[in-house]
Amino acid sequence: MANLINLERATVGYGTRTLLDGVSLGIDEGNAIGVVGRNGDGKTTLLKILTATRPPDSGRVTHVSGLSVGYLHQSDDFHPEATVRDVIVDGRADHIWAADAETRSVVENLLTEVAMDREVNNLSGGERRRVALAAILLAGHDVLVLDEPTNHLDVEVIGWLAGHLSKQTAKTLVVVSHDRWFLDAVCTRIWEVHGGTIDAYDGGYAAYVLARAERSRVAAGTEARRRNLMRKELAWLRRGPPARTSKPKFRIQAANDLIANEPEPRDSLALQRFATARLGKDVFDLHRVSLQAGEKTILDKLDWSIGPGVRIGLVGVNGTGKSSVLKLLIGEMTPSAGTIKRGKTLRIGYLSQALVEIEGNERVLDAVENAKRITELAGGKEVSTATLLEDFGFTGDKLTTRLSELSGGERRRFQFLRLLLDEPNVLLLDEPTNDLDIDTLNVIEDYLDGWPGTLIVVTHDRYFLERVTDVTYALPGGGRCVLLPGGIEQYLAERVAANGASVTRPSDRNETDSARERKTGKQLSRIESQLKKLDERISKLHVTMADAVADHVRLGELNAELNELVERKESLEEEWLSLAED
Repeated sequence: MANLINLERATVGYGTRTLLDGVSLGIDEGNAIGVVGRNGDGKTTLLKILTATRPPDSGRVTHVSGLSVGYLHQSDDFHPEATVRDVIVDGRADHIWAADAETRSVVENLLTEVAMDREVNNLSGGERRRVALAAILLAGHDVLVLDEPTNHLDVEVIGWLAGHLSKQTAKTLVVVSHDRWFLDAVCTRIWEVHGGTIDAYDGGYAAYVLARAERSRVAAGTEARRRNLMRKELAWLRRGPPARTSKPKFRIQAANDLIANEPEPRDSLALQRFATARLGKDVFDLHRVSLQAGEKTILDKLDWSIGPGVRIGLVGVNGTGKSSVLKLLIGEMTPSAGTIKRGKTLRIGYLSQALVEIEGNERVLDAVENAKRITELAGGKEVSTATLLEDFGFTGDKLTTRLSELSGGERRRFQFLRLLLDEPNVLLLDEPTNDLDIDTLNVIEDYLDGWPGTLIVVTHDRYFLERVTDVTYALPGGGRCVLLPGGIEQYLAERVAANGASVTRPSDRNETDSARERKTGKQLSRIESQLKKLDERISKLHVTMADAVADHVRLGELNAELNELVERKESLEEEWLSLAED
């Protein structure tokens, strides 16, 4: 493969911090690289260096001659009088651009509700973002460099985008994203930016978690809490559907060793009992509720009982009214018909999408300690505000930063931290993953694992939704709110059936992706069950061999049996890897 972009001993400073310290790396043709790291550690700066948008303070970046690089920034710079048609298809008429299948697919999936002749200045922030993404995808670049491309996309369109990028095997891709499902579906390598350095890992996000956990296991002096969080996420990844373990570059035995004693992420039964004790039997009871937003019917005569300790994920395409449902539950919106009964002991914590509530000249440490110094978590466990601040990335000079000076990601972290301080027994989270890095998401997921109460999450982050919730509901339109026993996979399959077109990764096989994943999942489960039984037989055989150490004839027979079991185990491991890589 040809080397397209090369970075040699690049160093970049920002104020008193060194974001990149003598970094050397290369991007080869066909690479699909995901870039992860905490907010502020230099991910966007790295993209600017790679695209030659800004030079490094020292070192150099080189591009192969004639290379075309498309760079999706987190902000756009459209001409103020440009129309969507000008930006996307160079002003071409519909009958011309629609004749190209790829152009038609991009426009139909990203810009279904955006008129081609609207001026971009009149679009919302989310619409402008989609226009910028569509323009990058259709420009014919050799390399795509995308900074948070899934922002403002719903779970359905994220699935389409993953499929679109994956099928373009000749394309070279570098993407910064906090969407872990997307990273695992698209990327074949992961770069982790931290402490001025970049660590490279083969495989998608799942493989990265495994490799990082293994490095932490053997590295002396690694922070214990960070290691435990990674092991917990590793257990989740390893036990989940096959989509979470795509393109693994690890041996199954190594993975099993890492999570051998790792419990399930949360004890749902214990949390349920604790939530009932805190909340009683009633949380929200909706009877024949209708909800209107202008002329749009969001809910139509809905009956819905939400009990203590339930963990609900709410999905639907943009504009179906998910945020309005949360506002209805907390009382910010009133139903146009029907009644809502709320439990008498509710203490609701509501995380909105807005950041305007985090303002003022108060400093972070003062704002937290003035509110509370000790917070009680599940089962009466107490945690100090100092621990919470550290877990959420507020250390050093960040503790004395004024609230008004926090970045978008820092404000989001502070919002969630403040919710925990209020000790709510009901949490309503509206797009909680916006502006957060993956390490912070790990911390939030860990706290939610031990949080006893009723949780309702609106998010397009498929990984986060599956990780922290137990049941999924959808707003499919027509005023309905329906339970999805099959979760996100069922939702996407039903959207495919409704639209008559696939929104997941294209396949040249007749069966759908969800059907193939279910089939693969059953095969993987069968193999894992066989491997477990083999491990038990091998362990017992070792004990028998120890007892027969003086009987050389018997020992020879047992050794032959052991070799046969080991060969069978290796064969099953290879079969598991082959299935998981498909």
